[in-house]
Amino acid sequence: MSTVFRRSTLVRHGLVFLGLAVVLLVLTSFVFDSFTNYNVTEVAIYAISAAGLTVLTGINGQVSLGHGALMMIGAYTTSVLLTRHPGLPLILMLVASIATTGIAGAIVGLAGARLRGPYLAGATLALAVALPQVPSHFASVFGGNQGLSVAASTPPAFLGSSFAPEQWLAWITLAAALVTFFVLANLVRSATGQRFRMVRDNEVAARLSGVDVARTQVLAFVVSAACAGLAGSLFAYWVSVTSPSGFTLNLSLSLLTAIVIGGLGSLSGAVLGSFILVYLPVWTGGLASSLNLSTNVANNVPLAIYGIVLIGAILVFPRGVAGGVASIVRGVTRVLRSSRGTGPLPAAPEAPSQ
Repeated sequence: MSTVFRRSTLVRHGLVFLGLAVVLLVLTSFVFDSFTNYNVTEVAIYAISAAGLTVLTGINGQVSLGHGALMMIGAYTTSVLLTRHPGLPLILMLVASIATTGIAGAIVGLAGARLRGPYLAGATLALAVALPQVPSHFASVFGGNQGLSVAASTPPAFLGSSFAPEQWLAWITLAAALVTFFVLANLVRSATGQRFRMVRDNEVAARLSGVDVARTQVLAFVVSAACAGLAGSLFAYWVSVTSPSGFTLNLSLSLLTAIVIGGLGSLSGAVLGSFILVYLPVWTGGLASSLNLSTNVANNVPLAIYGIVLIGAILVFPRGVAGGVASIVRGVTRVLRSSRGTGPLPAAPEAPSQ
């Protein structure tokens, strides 16, 4: 069994994620209150989207500033379908959002495969700026600037009438996040993930090795967009309304910031960055209110602290928080191993008697 655990990445990841699922189930059911479950849901949503962006930018090397727009496609897919067919099950909404956003990602990826560096960043930036303007021009379909209301997903009847909706939504988003990270963790360890990294490191060498660079880049965009679509669909349920104001350029930049702080190219860094993205404003907002600052100053304190944390994290941890933690763990492990191996020297053997 131990040999199978060491050799099979799928089995190893499966057991790890199963253990995480049990821990999160206990925490959200018996430890966290409704407000904490609400925030945990937000962390899970951002982590799903940030994980997709990590695959695209950190592992495949394509810089995207339009991930918020892809989340918007997933959110509006769910909202429009629920407006016309209110009884559709949640799982169908999630699958539909993944499919539509994946198709959009393929279209963007086909165009982006011809662009590099700042040109690709500029194209995705234009997408992030232009797409939120679409609902105002097609108000009859997308509800204009007021958006579309999304009915909250009600818990199953067997959970009881007193079961908190925040806890049920936390279960759903955390389950979706665990499945997403399980799939991505195996993907980046597979041959496909190896091709992603080869294209990121050197496109010419990858092409000489037989890798179809354009197809690999499009596939990375599709995977990343599918994650954004899933996150967007869950975002619609979490906010209960889908409007252009929820998917501004600030969202795209925040997601990019999260993966940089957490660790570019690290899936665990996407979780850490999303946690910082959600909880840092909560903590700094409480600090500003406790200091009895004026309204104008208090409103800018979270933004200022966020910028300081971003700059500090980049200076202290050039490879992100996840990379910094991994370096610290390796250093401690090295010290412990060296201390174990530096015991008293064995006594020299006695000379044979003459």
